[in-house]
Amino acid sequence: MDFTRRNMNFSPLLVFLFAACTRGVFIEPLRPVTSQRSLAESATRLPCRYQATVGERVVQVTWYKELRDGTKEQIITAHFSDGHTEFGRYAGRMRLESDNPTANSALLIPNTEESDDGTYACRISTFPNGNFERRIVLTVWVLPIASLEPVVLVEGQSFRVAASCRAVGRPLPTLSWDTPVPGQVQNRTNEGGSVSSYYSLHPLRSMNGKRLDCLVRHPGLERPRRIANQLVVHYPPDATISSRTDDWFAGLEQAALTCDATGFPVPQNITWTWKGGALPDGATASGGHVTFGRGLRLDDSGLYQCAVSNDVGVAKADYLMTVTASFLAEKSQRKETLDSSTLIIIIGASAGAAVLVMALVVLLLVRHHRRRNKKLERQLSVKLEEVNNLSRQASFRRLNSAGSDPRTQSEDFSLLRSDSHMKNSQVSLERPIYRGSQSTLGGKWAPLGSLEAEGPGSGRPVVWHDEGDNARVSDLERDDPRRRVNSYQKSSNMSLVLDSGLPSSLLPLKVLPDDAAGPRDPPDVCEVSVPPPEENWRPPPSPVDGPEGEDDGGQSYRLSQALTNHFYYSNGVLRPRPHANAILLHPHGQII
Repeated sequence: MDFTRRNMNFSPLLVFLFAACTRGVFIEPLRPVTSQRSLAESATRLPCRYQATVGERVVQVTWYKELRDGTKEQIITAHFSDGHTEFGRYAGRMRLESDNPTANSALLIPNTEESDDGTYACRISTFPNGNFERRIVLTVWVLPIASLEPVVLVEGQSFRVAASCRAVGRPLPTLSWDTPVPGQVQNRTNEGGSVSSYYSLHPLRSMNGKRLDCLVRHPGLERPRRIANQLVVHYPPDATISSRTDDWFAGLEQAALTCDATGFPVPQNITWTWKGGALPDGATASGGHVTFGRGLRLDDSGLYQCAVSNDVGVAKADYLMTVTASFLAEKSQRKETLDSSTLIIIIGASAGAAVLVMALVVLLLVRHHRRRNKKLERQLSVKLEEVNNLSRQASFRRLNSAGSDPRTQSEDFSLLRSDSHMKNSQVSLERPIYRGSQSTLGGKWAPLGSLEAEGPGSGRPVVWHDEGDNARVSDLERDDPRRRVNSYQKSSNMSLVLDSGLPSSLLPLKVLPDDAAGPRDPPDVCEVSVPPPEENWRPPPSPVDGPEGEDDGGQSYRLSQALTNHFYYSNGVLRPRPHANAILLHPHGQII
């Protein structure tokens, strides 16, 4: 009995635990409280779906709206057997999405209003598990409604509002301006949930027609909404009178004047006067034009004036017309002017062409002379190179002949291999039969029987000639420069003979042949070349003829001794013996 009572006491608890473990779940929304946004004047769906388990059944679905004071308003109720019921102001505005509300309990609002903003609750009643609930916080956005009010401005007015922009929305939109015109922006929030923006500036005529757009930004808009607008600035007109020509003359046909007017609004009222009164006969005014239906007359001259006006102001323009008398004279003058202008153009063109031709000719001449100068420079360079080569060769010869010491000079540079020198030296050495150094001189110093008397056929050199021969030689020297040089060298050798006091046969003479190609550079040491005699050479004895022969023989012996003591023979050349106190005589008369 007690056991039975105990089992009966624990049975409700077991049923509750079993039911808690076997209760269903919400498929949507998953969380107990969720938030959702919607736009006014659009459809809104509030989700609610409960999935029951085995042994559990949804009996009823009820939607509530929580008010700001904490109370709840019942919107709609749906029973699994009795159907659904709509309540109060929500009837006809809200409905369940599905025909089977126990399976899908979502609530639909076809046309959402701003007043639908708030918190909604979906309650699910089940058996045997009881009631379950989900809450949805709905936020309703109202897209902005904006408007722009432009202001007509007048040039010269003070700083003022040029346009105002106003917008209403939820949440409040933001306003801005897009314009190239500088100005000042002022924003203001109104109590009715609207916002306003004002753009102020100093009106100028250059601002007329410029862009002044209002931009509206809102979270419900993908991009800013633009309200296009253009500034309107009125300013007074300006007037000017123009014509197709300024050359007025009597008889001119189709003459006309035009009045050009600017301003905003565009001037429509244009009046013409002539000399302060009506236009002359034959002149007709039509809007901004005055036309002459006849040829001009002299009395048409005068001051023409046009007056234009708009809502802001009036402007006037004057034009002074002067009609000339002689049409033919003016035409002739214009023709003469045209002819003179044409002539000037032709003359200028001809002068320009002549200048171009002259410039071309000068250019060609300069080019020709440059080529010729270059050619001459090349030829001159070649000639200068040849002259330099010849000068260097001559310098080398002078350096080799006069730049070294004759006592240390090599044999190759001191040998003179002239056949005429050898012959003269051999004759002077083999036959020293004359008494003194003066015996070798011809002319007025030579005694009878000298070398000069023997003539050229005797084999002895003719050192000096008489006055007749000198005259002939002088003539030859004048004809041939080379003979003049040879004569000078001969005279120099004779001066050396006279000044030295030595026998003329011991002094070498450098005789240049007449057929030489030109003057040659004298060597530093004058040497005597003789044909090679026997090794033990001695001067041959001279024939003795009476008392004079003995004197000649002794002198020849002494001369041979002197030659033996002071000279020696080597390689066919008679050379001076080296001596510490030796004095060498340069062919030019210098002592080395």
